[in-house]
Amino acid sequence: MIKNRIREYRARYDMKQEDLARLVGVRRETIGNLEKGRYNPSLVLAWNIAKVFQVSIEDVFTVEQGDE
Repeated sequence: MIKNRIREYRARYDMKQEDLARLVGVRRETIGNLEKGRYNPSLVLAWNIAKVFQVSIEDVFTVEQGDE
């Protein structure tokens, strides 16, 4: 499962979901679904989100190993 810190980074930058969505070229609903863990981003989207916050992808997204 991929966990993310998008909400935390948005708060640091005083940014709304709509603002981030516009900057990375997706709909606001996509950002909401990412934050809730309902959707895993493509590599390009993850890279673009990290770029907006000027951090590495690993700072925003982490992979948790589940019971498989």
